[in-house]
Amino acid sequence: TDPPLYLDGEAGRVGGVATALRPEQLAELLSAPGLFAGDATVLARLLTNEFPDLPLPTPLDTGPAQAERHPLVPRLTLVGRGADAGAHELRLAFVYGGHAVQPCPRTLQSLVETPQGPRRLHRDLQAEERALARLAEAGFEAVPAPPAAAELALRSAAETEVEAAGAWSRLVQDVVPALERDGWEVQRDASFRMQFRPGDWRGAVAPRGSGNDWFSLRFDLTVDGQSYPLLPLLTPLIALGLDRALPARVTVPLPAAGDGVARYVDLPGERLAPFLETLRELFDGERWRAGREELAVSRFDAALLGRLEQHGTRVETPPALGELAQRLADFRGIRPVPPPEGLRAELRGYQRRGLDWLQFLREYRLGGILADDMGLGKTLQTLAHLLVEKRSGRMDRPALIVAPTSLMGNWRREAARFTPELSVLVLHGPGRRADFDRIGAYDVVLTTYPLLPRDRAALEAQPYHVLILDEAQTVKNPRAKAAQVVRALEARHRLCLTGTPMENHLGELWALFDFLLPGFLGDEEQFRRQWRQPIEEHGDVERHQRLAQRVAPFLLRRRKADVLDELPPKTEILRTVALGERQAALYESVRLAMDEKVRRAIAAQGLARSRITILDALLKLRQICCDPRLLPFEAGREVRSSAKLDLLMQLLPPMLEEGRRVLLFSQFTRMLALIEAELGRHGIPYSLLTGQTRDRDAALARFRSGAVDLMLISLKAGGVGLNLTEADTVILYDPWWNPAVEDQAADRAHRIGQRRAVFVYKLVTEGTVEEKILALQARKRALADGVLAAPEAAEGGALDPDELRALLS
Repeated sequence: TDPPLYLDGEAGRVGGVATALRPEQLAELLSAPGLFAGDATVLARLLTNEFPDLPLPTPLDTGPAQAERHPLVPRLTLVGRGADAGAHELRLAFVYGGHAVQPCPRTLQSLVETPQGPRRLHRDLQAEERALARLAEAGFEAVPAPPAAAELALRSAAETEVEAAGAWSRLVQDVVPALERDGWEVQRDASFRMQFRPGDWRGAVAPRGSGNDWFSLRFDLTVDGQSYPLLPLLTPLIALGLDRALPARVTVPLPAAGDGVARYVDLPGERLAPFLETLRELFDGERWRAGREELAVSRFDAALLGRLEQHGTRVETPPALGELAQRLADFRGIRPVPPPEGLRAELRGYQRRGLDWLQFLREYRLGGILADDMGLGKTLQTLAHLLVEKRSGRMDRPALIVAPTSLMGNWRREAARFTPELSVLVLHGPGRRADFDRIGAYDVVLTTYPLLPRDRAALEAQPYHVLILDEAQTVKNPRAKAAQVVRALEARHRLCLTGTPMENHLGELWALFDFLLPGFLGDEEQFRRQWRQPIEEHGDVERHQRLAQRVAPFLLRRRKADVLDELPPKTEILRTVALGERQAALYESVRLAMDEKVRRAIAAQGLARSRITILDALLKLRQICCDPRLLPFEAGREVRSSAKLDLLMQLLPPMLEEGRRVLLFSQFTRMLALIEAELGRHGIPYSLLTGQTRDRDAALARFRSGAVDLMLISLKAGGVGLNLTEADTVILYDPWWNPAVEDQAADRAHRIGQRRAVFVYKLVTEGTVEEKILALQARKRALADGVLAAPEAAEGGALDPDELRALLS
């Protein structure tokens, strides 16, 4: 031909230039002996039928193929290639008129050999694509195959054995019947030996050892009448975290029987999901061991066992544990307890329910946190509970109450007022050692947190009926000496009293439960991994709600707004003020210097080791906001004006002239001293309560009697344990990022017995760290409310690097 035919193929290229062959050269090449061997016929038919207009010679003389049209019939073959589901595969052939065409290349026509000669079959490529799409939707994808392969090979696209088994189960039981109804040919090769069966499971709890607190828990799976331990089969699901989003059917392998058949059991995902989630809560970390058939479960986990029953998993339990699980799951099952005779107080409705709850915990040997708002009578409810115990004859040992030093007098007075029948021993002061031998002779023994390490030997020598921690957040650090002592004391029951079970982060809540119910929330590292990180760092709302549900039976919290209809309203008022020129210049110069210092510290040693530097920087900025004279260097003393102090002195005189009675709080005792000096210049009388006040009762009596209408209080000395309903106005001179501290201060006045509306003033300097503290308060309040009140959203946690930088910005 002219021009010559170019064969464009790698074999025909020389240095990247196509080789030109004339017809006589090509004829000689094609007729070379043995060049094509058995493929000569194929090549001849290819040239004859696919390129009939090309003037090319053929090695053999074959006639043109007859064209035929037939509908597509996909033929699917299930093939076994090993013991694992991931190794099995599908073989897909495209069949037209009983003849399978070569799937690749995808041409509109395919040549096939028949006994009647070659046939040219027209292919329905769209139908072939739909067939592949159905298998892809079922989770199978084609694997590489030789171009001349007669069938397509497909395997599960799953990444794990469990997911692959699930794909095969759905294919065999759901997809294949649908394909056969649609006209597919489906075959099972003799090598395909997978079996899928439904299964059911149930649990059983048995006592473990001689004690009454720990049990063995096992679950047995029944398949075709045969029983298997369930927990080892579920280990892959726990490890992979597949319990977070389970399909409708979950397929797990059964132990091999030695006959070469791969057996699988199908479990309903809707029922399995809550089951696995409960297992993860029960056995996260060290308590979960792959392959174990039995696991240890605590009596404190009875509520979770009850949850299993609610989600369809029957668990056989000892009668006492089963009753506890049912009552923990339904608080309405708590029996009412009549107030004890001899109680010299009328319990309000919510206080009676608090007494019922305390008795419920005692009956089932459980610990709990009475976390009512400040001012709702936690002390009264506790004393009523102790009086019930004494009158029932159960309190054959003393009750030990540990409280802050400032509350010793309050407990002694309240006991004498409401429960004079209870004998009370106060272990305080230098002469307390003389009473050590008489501890067992009293109903109630009072001591303080600072004295615990000093008196440890004497306190440990006496077993107690109940151990009560008032303002229990005091031992939120489990490594503190006082926290270690209370964990070592022997007591039948344990109770925490606090309006703020969590102030800054969830680790504080864990510390209280570690004292009350050791092991209930795992160890500190398990709790951090399972709860703190997902909630505080990742905002996991679902995990937040589950933690709230987990602790709910052991935590009773009521807010004043919910239970005291007669309590007058509390109004919060934010008063802001701009810094003066010199004060603002000092603030900015210190901020810039401290910001640079903090950045260097974090870069050099990380955030955790830089906390002292960070807190020092924030402290200095807060001091400038209050009054520059609080700074411990000369530059602060040179700025003798304070915008906030000026604002205070604008507010106070009119308030006092109106007849208001005011509590003024500050965290800085030196700030109170500066305020004292200013009050002296204005001739305003006051009373003062700080950690240095020797006669607290006299200072309080001066205000309560009406001798003065203003009381200055440091947060540390008077933030808890005081009842000052004579006041109707609270001034918070400096904000704190923990809102619970401010709430405690305001609740000195807004509590039972208050008859007037209470106004809470927050003094904040504009454009400073104090404004950022207000935003941080909202975040921490959301975190606490989330655990204590099961929120819609979960936010909050400890300060992260971005927040610290924002505070200094």
